[in-house]
Amino acid sequence: MNASVKRLQQTNGALRHALEQKDWTAIGALDLQCRQVVEEVMREPQRDDQLTREYLLQLQALYRELVSSCQAEQQRLAAELVQIKQSVHGAKVYQMFG
Repeated sequence: MNASVKRLQQTNGALRHALEQKDWTAIGALDLQCRQVVEEVMREPQRDDQLTREYLLQLQALYRELVSSCQAEQQRLAAELVQIKQSVHGAKVYQMFG
């Protein structure tokens, strides 16, 4: 396994760990790193195509999970913001008539 494919494997593992921890800051940094590593791997003239394909498919599946998790988190935060707005509005009404 050449160095760029090994970096792809390591980055994939780090991204999976960050997703499990819901560490959105790390995910952002690792996303950029993944893009760079994939570019490196694809430029590598002496790569094992089968192994590279396997790791890229794993990365693709991980990104599907990541997108799904991001959408769920976005929906959760949106609901939380709506609840906060309603609470603030209720507090203002209470202050006006209280």
